[in-house]
Amino acid sequence: CHGADTALSYAVALASRHRREATMQIRTATSEDSAAIAALLTQLDYPGTAPFMPQKIAQLTVHPDARLLVAEDEVGQLLGFIGLHFMVQLALPGDFCRITYFCVSDQARSAGVGRRLEAAAEDEARARGCDRIEVHCHERRTDAHRFYYRQGYEESPKYLMKRVS
Repeated sequence: CHGADTALSYAVALASRHRREATMQIRTATSEDSAAIAALLTQLDYPGTAPFMPQKIAQLTVHPDARLLVAEDEVGQLLGFIGLHFMVQLALPGDFCRITYFCVSDQARSAGVGRRLEAAAEDEARARGCDRIEVHCHERRTDAHRFYYRQGYEESPKYLMKRVS
């Protein structure tokens, strides 16, 4: 009898997840999303972005080689976002897409939001002639690493950076 209760609970959870995915919309971010995106960035340990978020979103929306996509539920609540930049490769036939920021709300994790945003990024990259997507993900973000591996990402050579401030 306990097994039947567990199976029923699992079925209800699965149905709820499919309903959320079916009603989820992926769209381009607007300045009206500023507060929600700033709140999501705080979940990524980037606090204090609210004051400059409208300007950053405005810059991204007019940049020809950038996209900022959001996932929202049926009532317009932001569930997550993904920032993309597209780069021309001089020595390779295909270009590449870099994920600059990617966050799914703590409350919406494991509900297909990240998978849908990443799939939208892949579609956009393919449409722009990219043959790969890159993401730099801090070593402390082990949950994010597991997500990326499930999506087919693999580790690549060392990433180096120099601060120019």
